[in-house]
Amino acid sequence: MSSNVVVVLDNGGGLIKAGIGGERDPTTVVPNCTARPLSSKKFLLADQLLSPTEDLTSAVLRRPFDRGYLINQDLQSTIWSHIFSSLLHVTPSSSSLLLTEPLFNLPSIQRATDEIIFEEFNFQSLFVSDSPSLVHLYEASRRPYDVVSKAQCSLVVDVGFSFTHVAPVFQNFTVNYGVKRMDLGGKALTNYLKELVSYRSINVMDETFLMDDVKEKLCFVSTDVARDLQIARRRGNDNYFRCTYVLPDGITHIKGFVKDPVEAQRHLKLSENGELPHEGTEEDDQTEVKSKPTERNKVDLTKNEFSLSNERFLVPEMIFRPADLGMNQAGLAECIVRAVNSCHPHLHPVLYESIILTGGSTLFPNFAKRLESELRPLVPDVYQVKITTQEDPILGVWRGGSLLASSPDFDAMCVTKAEYEELGSSRCRRRFFH
Repeated sequence: MSSNVVVVLDNGGGLIKAGIGGERDPTTVVPNCTARPLSSKKFLLADQLLSPTEDLTSAVLRRPFDRGYLINQDLQSTIWSHIFSSLLHVTPSSSSLLLTEPLFNLPSIQRATDEIIFEEFNFQSLFVSDSPSLVHLYEASRRPYDVVSKAQCSLVVDVGFSFTHVAPVFQNFTVNYGVKRMDLGGKALTNYLKELVSYRSINVMDETFLMDDVKEKLCFVSTDVARDLQIARRRGNDNYFRCTYVLPDGITHIKGFVKDPVEAQRHLKLSENGELPHEGTEEDDQTEVKSKPTERNKVDLTKNEFSLSNERFLVPEMIFRPADLGMNQAGLAECIVRAVNSCHPHLHPVLYESIILTGGSTLFPNFAKRLESELRPLVPDVYQVKITTQEDPILGVWRGGSLLASSPDFDAMCVTKAEYEELGSSRCRRRFFH
């Protein structure tokens, strides 16, 4: 069985990362959904949604996941079938599968998933893992002399599509009783941004793909919210956060874009007092103002476009202050403290020193810096706080799975099709220590 291909499938609520075990990067990263454009009668899926020629304005979306759990097995099966045959070009009946699933997955969903894998696709064997243990495995192998590897212990903060998990991992196993969850993820952030823009500018409630793009390109985490709110109230060029996003018109361009990328990056140079560093002489500044075209700053009435200002940092602020939106939940820093306090006191100093950030929503600029500044006052002074962001937070889980799939012990860890047929799903699942 060791000569078989191992398909590694990180089946997220927002993106599917799929590839062959042993490789560094997945073969394909595609949206885990289907969408029907207004101009078409058929649904597009996976890689077809990434085509630069496809106009997805107001597209109707269908997702197999809802609130982080798989609810539409038929749709998921259709997407998987397309990935296996058209993108990975593998034959499931002669392959093994390593699949990630959400923490605390329901037994009914597990049974339905096993049924698809063994009875519909006929995979030879299956191994199911959760995200935090794979992230820990990858980081421990990447940094063999770090505390993560030496102590075999880490605290994985996974800010995903549907929700955020803070999970202690010990000896490559997720400590289930220490896991804390926030019902906030990338999807909630996009929906909040849709509401803000729709209320202030233009109705974009149906533009999921477009607003995802706006969020990824323009949103950032504020390190000083009170100061930044004051800056956002300024007019003209003194408002360093104001930038314009141009909507697709369906003729000259079918994807949205940032009107002035340089203007959108100005906030990264802000000093502590909220001013941009002064460069050059006053005369240089005056000539620069004269030479700079004024058209850039005007809203072009011939194009559909909208301006963003404080929305850029108020949207990611949800992760740190869910109560501001009326959610009866703790912020991320408090969530981390609660997760650590659920574990044995001997593990506390090690967990605080080995916090690993993963998931697409940790890619906001200043995310780790803000988290550390919020966390430090809540942690005893004798403990050191060290936060590490994965080199690629979106692919981190998949790379851990690829590493595990290429290990010599992997075959012995799997459940074979024969075992599934003899013992059933629930008996086989006990092997995965969930």
